[in-house]
Amino acid sequence: MAIEQTFSIIKPDAVERNLIGDILKMISDSGLKVKALKMIQMDRAKAEGFYAVHKERPFFGELVDYMLSGPVVVSCLEGENAIEHYRKLMGATNPADAEAGTIRAAFGVNIQNNSCHGSDGPETAKNEVAYFFNDNELVG
Repeated sequence: MAIEQTFSIIKPDAVERNLIGDILKMISDSGLKVKALKMIQMDRAKAEGFYAVHKERPFFGELVDYMLSGPVVVSCLEGENAIEHYRKLMGATNPADAEAGTIRAAFGVNIQNNSCHGSDGPETAKNEVAYFFNDNELVG
């Protein structure tokens, strides 16, 4: 099994509901290690750039507005098969479909307000980590 990195966002709905500690505990308890972590308030350019892959989709504007609605916690996570590991821990995008014991089953409200984001593959993870962190910030 390969040690790899993945990217996570604790979304505005979860930050607003004071769930940062609960989500980070689930991440830590699952065996993933935090390599970098910070709370930020994205501006429109940062959010639009991050979600540029969805620019032509009808939900793009609503997604960007949601991500601007409050602070988020971004992190780089590391562990064995971290991308797949974290995606399983997050659960299905729609919290109603997420398995018990996952972050989204525990804390998600709906498809948009589903409390967390995680990278979907190695190239995405690399790009997303680099979008929010420089090499000096990856220290954990």
